[in-house]
Amino acid sequence: MGPRAVALTELAKRIVACRACPRLVAWQEEVARRKAPAFRDETYWAKPVPGFGDPEAWLFLVGLAPAAHGANRTGRMFTGDGPHGAGDFLMAALHRASLANQPFSRSRHDGLQLCGVFLSAVVRCAPPQNRPTPQEIRTCLPFLAEELRIVQPQVVLCLGGLAFSGTLRALRSLGIPVPQGHRFRHGWVLDLRPAGPAVLASYHPSRQNTQTGRLTPAMLDEVLAKAQKVRAAPPGQPVA
Repeated sequence: MGPRAVALTELAKRIVACRACPRLVAWQEEVARRKAPAFRDETYWAKPVPGFGDPEAWLFLVGLAPAAHGANRTGRMFTGDGPHGAGDFLMAALHRASLANQPFSRSRHDGLQLCGVFLSAVVRCAPPQNRPTPQEIRTCLPFLAEELRIVQPQVVLCLGGLAFSGTLRALRSLGIPVPQGHRFRHGWVLDLRPAGPAVLASYHPSRQNTQTGRLTPAMLDEVLAKAQKVRAAPPGQPVA
């Protein structure tokens, strides 16, 4: 196990043990007691969810928070929210881009392997209505910053506006100069190299976005292709 893998393993232990936000702790445990009918025979994870993927990743994906019956149930980012959920939509795109060995993400034991990709989130506990408070985001953000410091990715792909703003705050906390005033826009690139990574924005692959056509498979494929182009381009060179 390499030094990044060791550091991520130790960080994961601290993330899972965190109880800093009483509202989130109570909610995720209540969800685990009630359960969704489809998962009534399962034992929910019901703890904060650490990042998952390749410790040597060049591409670092950031979401908002675990889904109540997805990662809060399975204990792995973007995992278990159903065949039409964000996890499978994202994994299918990563598989098409040869960044994942399979096009689905159902459980921690499904054999999923990511190549050059690490999955993370701004908040590690499932929030009510999928809406963490500003204080909860501030409290949890050091975990994201620490994962970014350990992995040192070349490109960070932010899935959604809150992931985008949270990532920029996390990068600033690491001392990386991030210009102020940038707004989320799908497909937009903020190149912070060489001081930091290039930051790429995409709509989140939530059901609300994918089932309404706001984010299509082709659009996500284009974003991943752009991430590859950004990785290959010299710092500061515009990428179409």
